Amino acid sequence: SWCIVLLFFYLEYRYKLGLLGAFIMPVVFILMLSSSMLPRKIEPLSPVLQSYWLGIHTVLAFLGDAAFAMAFGIGLMYLMQEHYVKSKHLGGLFKRLPSLQILDEINYRLITIGFPFLSLAIISGALWAGSAWGSYWRWDPKEVWSLITWFIYALVLHVRLTVGWRGKRAAILSIIGFCAVLFTFFGVNLLLKGLHSF
Repeated sequence: SWCIVLLFFYLEYRYKLGLLGAFIMPVVFILMLSSSMLPRKIEPLSPVLQSYWLGIHTVLAFLGDAAFAMAFGIGLMYLMQEHYVKSKHLGGLFKRLPSLQILDEINYRLITIGFPFLSLAIISGALWAGSAWGSYWRWDPKEVWSLITWFIYALVLHVRLTVGWRGKRAAILSIIGFCAVLFTFFGVNLLLKGLHSF
């Protein structure tokens, strides 16, 4: 949540997207609320997992997830703005939203920021697993869903660069990608058991 807020302040400073807060802060609120309503007994990590890799891996993952959360918000803004343009209802909120071209560009930049962070988070997690368990990949549900999320965002970048998918398609893919991020972060922990259940 805090990474999302920090990235929001950067985007607000850079692009003056004050209305973005209306799309992003509900996500931040839900994340903060869920973290406070789902209390767990905090137990220290097992000695085999106590490593400097913990900080590296989690910071990289959180930064990537924050960029994807922002791309999700921008994707929602894009779909709303496109609806206003197509319906020719150009009053009210339409005037406060950035142009479709700017939203598409910001969405793309956020994904190009988040994708390397996600890639480095997966790599650092594999290195951490290798040092902790002697195996870089164990097909743990969190690992599998992280890889699925990575493939979704790789697809977003690939189809944009090769096929030219921009605009609405890119916005929808960024929304789908963030749903995969949320499932990887929350759904796997709540629904599936694995090595990351600590």
